[in-house]
Amino acid sequence: MSAGGIRPARTFQDAARDTLSNPQMRRNLRHATTTIREKRLRAVDELPDWEALRDEGAAIKDHVMANLSEYLLELEASVKARGGHVHWARDAEEARELVAQIAGSHGAREVIKVKSISTDEIELNAALERHGIHAIETDLAELIVQLAEDRPSHILVPAIHRNRAEIRDLFRRKLGAELLTDEPKVLAEAARVYLREKFLTTKVAVSGANFAVAESGTVCIVESEGNGRMCLTMPDVLISVMGIEKVLPTWEDLAVFMRLLPRSSTAERMNPYTSFWSGVTPGDGPQEFHLVLLDNGRTDVLADEVGRQTLRCIRCSACLNVCPVYERAGGHAYGSVYPGPIGAILTPQLLHLEDKNANTLPWASSLCGACYDACPVKINIPEVLLYLRGKITEDKPLNAEAVAFKTAAWVMSEPFRFEGAIKLARTGQGPLVKHGAIHALPGMLSGWTDTRDLPALPRQSFREWWRHRPAPPIRATDGDAQTSEGEPIAPQRDDRGTV
Repeated sequence: MSAGGIRPARTFQDAARDTLSNPQMRRNLRHATTTIREKRLRAVDELPDWEALRDEGAAIKDHVMANLSEYLLELEASVKARGGHVHWARDAEEARELVAQIAGSHGAREVIKVKSISTDEIELNAALERHGIHAIETDLAELIVQLAEDRPSHILVPAIHRNRAEIRDLFRRKLGAELLTDEPKVLAEAARVYLREKFLTTKVAVSGANFAVAESGTVCIVESEGNGRMCLTMPDVLISVMGIEKVLPTWEDLAVFMRLLPRSSTAERMNPYTSFWSGVTPGDGPQEFHLVLLDNGRTDVLADEVGRQTLRCIRCSACLNVCPVYERAGGHAYGSVYPGPIGAILTPQLLHLEDKNANTLPWASSLCGACYDACPVKINIPEVLLYLRGKITEDKPLNAEAVAFKTAAWVMSEPFRFEGAIKLARTGQGPLVKHGAIHALPGMLSGWTDTRDLPALPRQSFREWWRHRPAPPIRATDGDAQTSEGEPIAPQRDDRGTV
């Protein structure tokens, strides 16, 4: 299975059934997400101004979205002024062809890659293979995914679904390291030995970008292993593929995200390796730099007043690590390189809500709101999930569920209807109630009670109790109504709220 792409092969519900049946994967995920989640909370608690930082990050991103064309043109001019080349890609196909043409023009048969979810989005590796160019992933987790012919299952830790023993066996098969143990430092050394030769001999590198500064043409990548630094400094040619939403106006704006991103992603105060480069510097680093600005559906997302907040995302993965659905189903169930809560709102929008499998992703949520609380740029993911559910279903013919909810809305819109429905339901539930609960509903409702009990309706509703409650004794003092204890009595209202 090749890594990459944003078009799910199956619905989330079908894919999740398979992933949920893998107990080892679920144990791996639970251990990893719990560890990252706890570390992140400690790192965030160190900053007394964390909420103010979140507000500032969201405001900067919203400002960029409102002036995106202006800042992209400024970025293009800045990169060109420093000796770089800028290319505009409307979609994945254009981006793939651009990278392949540039690499091919230098006679490349191999390219080394920095971890890049944007290149996974456009399925770059497979496209390069079709041009006779082999892409070598240098990030340890991405290398694991590539060697296993697997798909990434996490934005930050693509191989989060695999444990050390599985990685040891994989390296034994693929790297010929027969005496390998599952100690982390031994596994890392095996990957380092394999990659070092590639760093020293490969002339073309491909990267993504975490941010780009419009005023100076500076591109930024943050990473934890140092492989990115090798790719960004040693080859002769560097090609960076960047989503157009990654641009920032100034260095001052970048400073805000340098505080937000590390704590939200790896739970560190700062990233071990933070690389900045601006165009080309003679005799230092790559002597040819190409920046590919990728749209691939982003301008359509930008045009949506509710959905555009999705473009604030800085790919930290904090929402994945707190999501109860992701923790149990895993990233592969989403069928996209953008899994978890952010993937559930980004993938369908990038595909213009036209992919039937991607359109099942907004239902991959309990709407608990943990993702919103964790997001460093305050993307209201639950709001967008509900919004997308509405857009996906608005043109569909009414089904039984839709009719049921429309009926419920009509009943609950008037107090007398609601009370009448409660009385009717209380009468009708009689034969179904056993030991204070309904254990099996009839007909189409039976699915609800397959895995849970339904509490029986009480003999008296709150409205009925309130209407018939005994009035407290009253004694008059100085013209004020009071209880026998001398406390004032609140004015009494009828069901319509009239005093």
